[in-house]
Amino acid sequence: MSLAQVKAALTAPGARFEMDEVDIRGVPTRIWKNAPPTLGVLQQLVRLYGDRVFTIYEDERVTYDANYRAVCHLAQWLSEMGVGKGDRVALAMRNLPEWPTIFFAVTSLGAIIVPLNAWWTGGELEYGLKDSGAKILFVDAERHARLKDCYAHLPELERVVVSRCDEELGGNASRLEVLIGTRKDWAGLPDIPFPQVAVSPEDDATIFYTSGTTGNPKGALGTHRNICTNILSSGYSAARAMLRRGEVPPAVIPHKVGLLVIPLFHVTACSAALMTGIATGQTILFMRRWDAEQAMGLIEREKVTFTGGVPTIAWQLLEHPAREKYDLSSLEAISYGGAPSAPELVKRIYEEFGALPGNGWGMTETMATVTQHSGEDYLTRPTSAGQPVATADLKIMTVEGDRELPVGEVGELWAKGPMIVKGYWGKPEATAETFVDGWVRTGDLARLDEEGFLFIVDRAKDIVIRGGENIYSSEVEDVLYAFPGVMDAALIGVPHKILGEEPVAVVHMAPGASATEAELQGFVRERLAAFKVPVQVRFAADTLPRNANGKILKKDLRALFVGETAA
Repeated sequence: MSLAQVKAALTAPGARFEMDEVDIRGVPTRIWKNAPPTLGVLQQLVRLYGDRVFTIYEDERVTYDANYRAVCHLAQWLSEMGVGKGDRVALAMRNLPEWPTIFFAVTSLGAIIVPLNAWWTGGELEYGLKDSGAKILFVDAERHARLKDCYAHLPELERVVVSRCDEELGGNASRLEVLIGTRKDWAGLPDIPFPQVAVSPEDDATIFYTSGTTGNPKGALGTHRNICTNILSSGYSAARAMLRRGEVPPAVIPHKVGLLVIPLFHVTACSAALMTGIATGQTILFMRRWDAEQAMGLIEREKVTFTGGVPTIAWQLLEHPAREKYDLSSLEAISYGGAPSAPELVKRIYEEFGALPGNGWGMTETMATVTQHSGEDYLTRPTSAGQPVATADLKIMTVEGDRELPVGEVGELWAKGPMIVKGYWGKPEATAETFVDGWVRTGDLARLDEEGFLFIVDRAKDIVIRGGENIYSSEVEDVLYAFPGVMDAALIGVPHKILGEEPVAVVHMAPGASATEAELQGFVRERLAAFKVPVQVRFAADTLPRNANGKILKKDLRALFVGETAA
């Protein structure tokens, strides 16, 4: 079937992916007619999966029914603490079974969940808490220890709830396990009513922090419709790929088992993977930290059907020397996004695993999925990010934003649809610059072909994406400039086969001043998360090259690292 025929069949009246049009903040917008209207409705619907295992973490198995009971009890406690519509509740922990429980308990009350980057330092977490104005924080023991010296600077933070912590807690801190028991206790919790709060699709639901090119991270304010849109977007893309290869999408979605190894504080994991997984009754495995051989053992033991997240995962599974020791035949798909990927990877996934490769494009401001690319279309167009889902529109504009460019020309990518967030929390000027009449200006340079396939050419923003983690250059550069004697500093990304990119820095020292690579790396490591530390620092004898406007010519600097960090 042609792409036009597939779209017509899937979105026909009465079909699963039928569309409707609604007014969203004054802009007529196509939506999925059958998407859950809110996260609360989604959570109540998926209780029907009952005793099916929802999450697996080490020796802990939580069923859908047990998770639902824990959500209700935690929501009741939050309500007693005065949490209501519009209040912000922060969440900073590794991928654990309690993560989605907390997420749904907060949003069921109409409050706004604020997932913070668990890799951030204490100071970075403090910024996110201050910026969002969170009144309650859920953390695991590691994040709690990281924040101990910061709590005194957070007067708006009324309560801290700590999970999996053995030490004594004082002040306004409580144990999660005292409130709702351990994961093994959840199945025995009394059945109490789900929160009865009036929540609409356009109500605020999430604040995910996104890295930009200047200043501090910005909180992207998303609605219930934004995040629930992803459920049908993922289903539509899967059905499109099946029809394209001549298969009929099943009336009932079979049970799948997913290994989720990217952090849930990313929209890729939370919005694209977790929401879709919950809606379709998947069993989702969490790992304490990524380890390729441990992952292969889990794939064999639990009969995992899909995994991925970023190209790093696929590369490490393919090239691990112990791969032949494990039965990975259950894998049906390996999908990823968030970092550039090599065409070679697409071919090897298909040929060596017998699994379908998948890719896509989205960003925090689009709550993840806008385009998806899988199956044979991906194999034949391995450098594309795929076609937009039926509810999304793309256009290529001049960088100035004054006119749309014709097919094939490179310009700035703009996107529109029900997945586009409302704006940036507390930053009206940045919101006005980025969000225009329902469109988001992505800052990515791209082109569209005649069939609507998207090709990302470059990033207009100076973001380095290392294994799916966004690093904005100015933040690292600001730290380097704070080192005594540094006159010039620039952070750039260089290609890396496994991680997509790695951050490297070029520094020019003042006359008479000196520093070593290790000293500068240590200086950054003390102030920023480890993934932001440059893997190399090159010292330039002269000031760094600039254009007429005084901006450093980073393209010229990349030549200094050609072939040196690629693996």
